[in-house]
Amino acid sequence: MQRGDAWVPVAERLAERYPSVLLDHAREPPPPDAVPVGYSMGGRVLLHAALREPSRWPALILVGVSAGVDDRDARARSDEELAAWIETHPIEEVVERWERSPVFASQSAELRAAQRPGRLRHDPAALARDLRSSGQGAMPPVWDRLGELELPVLLLVGELDEPYVQAAERMATLMPRALRGTVPGCGHAPQLEAPDAVAGQIYSFCEGLRFRTA
Repeated sequence: MQRGDAWVPVAERLAERYPSVLLDHAREPPPPDAVPVGYSMGGRVLLHAALREPSRWPALILVGVSAGVDDRDARARSDEELAAWIETHPIEEVVERWERSPVFASQSAELRAAQRPGRLRHDPAALARDLRSSGQGAMPPVWDRLGELELPVLLLVGELDEPYVQAAERMATLMPRALRGTVPGCGHAPQLEAPDAVAGQIYSFCEGLRFRTA
């Protein structure tokens, strides 16, 4: 439900040292020499792509990402119900329902309003297809494969996003070179709520990569 330009505040803070390419869709391929950053569903797609091609990128940054849900069948049924609802309703109603999700409760009314124009440009049918193909019920858990990722990984999560805090802690124990970063006072989308803090953590991580490979 976000566009690539939702990352503009973070990208602007990194631009002098680390120019960014902002992608609208999770399945658009980041350049192979880049450090890709993926949020939520986009991060899940990125994680699976990295497991398919572990040498494709020098590092990964995952924001608000889990390696899979425990009760995938139940989540698949829930996702299908939501997808069926989305494709039969106008985008205005879809966005209104999305913005009421408890996972976004920490976002101010002003922040939600700023994101709304981009969300309203989505096509409900395309959103339903994405949920059916890339939702947590559609994608298999990969907890048992995280040890295959030998590249550096930064796991960023909002302090108030408790399910994903737990997921990041668990993922960090299973990845050989993972670092975990918490953004204070934020929920599921810390890049929107605290772009300074998120940009700072991304900058520090990338500077560490430069130092290690120099």
